[in-house]
Amino acid sequence: MEDINEWKGITGQLVTFKKEVKNAEKITFVGSPGVCTPFAELLAYSVRDKETHFIPLLNARDCHQFEEKPYAMVLNEEISNPKDSDVVVLLGGISMPKYDVDTEDAKALVSDILKEDGLLIGVCFMDMFSKAGWLDKIDFDCVIDGTLTGVVKK
Repeated sequence: MEDINEWKGITGQLVTFKKEVKNAEKITFVGSPGVCTPFAELLAYSVRDKETHFIPLLNARDCHQFEEKPYAMVLNEEISNPKDSDVVVLLGGISMPKYDVDTEDAKALVSDILKEDGLLIGVCFMDMFSKAGWLDKIDFDCVIDGTLTGVVKK
């Protein structure tokens, strides 16, 4: 994969994500529970006019749809159906060694829920998909990768 666009900050990430999903109507995020969930909420907020879902790890039987509340995007309580998604977003947390997610299982899930002409997008930080070797094993249409740096001031 080659770099095609640079962005900065949270706003840059959200604008880039919105641009990449184009006119998709249904987007499903797949990520680690807890850590990836708030990032999926933030990305879902940027495309709140679309139907968005979240699958923890690869457990499609525990998929829930996001709904917009006045204070945030939240996952509703009912199990939802991720099938026929226009876009599937794999979040970098699932490629972390502690979750032991097999790329073949991830590809099988994507194949099961993504429309035939749909997009597979990776969203990660710190080059996680590359470090985990997933770029060689999964055919992403694009990866939106950010680097976090920070400082503490007193």
